[in-house]
Amino acid sequence: MKAVLVLEDGSVWPGEGFGAFAKISGEVVFNTGMVGYPESITDPSYHGQILCQTYPLIGNYGVSSKSFESDKPRIWGYVVSENCEVPSHASSEKNLDLWLKENGIPGIAGLDTRALTKKLRVHGVMLGILETYFTQVDLSSLRREARLIPDPNKRQLVGEMTVPKIKIYNRDGKKTVILIDCGTKLNILQSLLRREIRVVRVPADTSAAKILEYAPDGILISNGPGDPKQCVPTIETLRSLLQGRIPIFGICLGNQLLSLAAGGDTYKLKFGHRSQNQPCLEEGTKRCYITSQNHGYAVDVRTLPKGWHPWFTNANDGTNEGVRHASKPFFSVQFHPEAAPGPTDTDFLFDRFLEMLP
Repeated sequence: MKAVLVLEDGSVWPGEGFGAFAKISGEVVFNTGMVGYPESITDPSYHGQILCQTYPLIGNYGVSSKSFESDKPRIWGYVVSENCEVPSHASSEKNLDLWLKENGIPGIAGLDTRALTKKLRVHGVMLGILETYFTQVDLSSLRREARLIPDPNKRQLVGEMTVPKIKIYNRDGKKTVILIDCGTKLNILQSLLRREIRVVRVPADTSAAKILEYAPDGILISNGPGDPKQCVPTIETLRSLLQGRIPIFGICLGNQLLSLAAGGDTYKLKFGHRSQNQPCLEEGTKRCYITSQNHGYAVDVRTLPKGWHPWFTNANDGTNEGVRHASKPFFSVQFHPEAAPGPTDTDFLFDRFLEMLP
């Protein structure tokens, strides 16, 4: 099977196909992580995107369901330099090709991912079409289609990833935390359950009144895909909750939603942060944490209202990596303290959140 990736600028990237026999379009992004491809592929924050891995060899340790961050792959397409068809690892259940095929995800291997990444760094993320085929493909037609691809970030991507109904975990927990599910990674949930917390996982559009019915001790806003400004119901809910004093902790998209609810603004990054090695400086200290990240939007700290302050800053490009309120128990981070995959430097933030609970 052959494959081709066509970007909105008309550039054509041929290669070998693997995974599903399919044709899809989406936003083409890159991740620089050396490991953790099962976690990335199943991360709901990649919903709507064609993921390019910069590390040259992918699939070498196979696929294990123990590494999943949701119940199935969430990427729309996959781009690698070399796909390992014969993995070697004790926990491997199948190879990458079979897994993607089972889930209808097309992949392309054998193209120059370094050159593709350099293009995306210079021009910014682009929309593209990925098609796998057996005989031939009409490149002229694909180029025309690529110029007309609808931006998935205009869709309600969070609504497509959130849990459909309320779920309760660990009913005997001594403290209750509401997890506003915008497309949460499973390790965020597990990070709470490991600390013996009763977790009430609610859809992203759940009202503040409904949340308060559970008498929560704290509220956690999860990660998720797309443009945070599309999450109007969630922002309205948070705006109402900020009138009280229930501790609130936001992660990734949760950082952007909390900032928007407070009165701040967000903007799209040129090519985003998607890796396991992003250095973040804690404001007012000399501490620098290495973090796992996956986001394409950021908070504009210049728009934060009175009482809100930057908490962490990216050491590479100076973008915001977290905010907190000066006097109320509200804070959020742009990176992933639950890692999966990546460093666990900031896992302590879950403990700091729990210390705030009454």
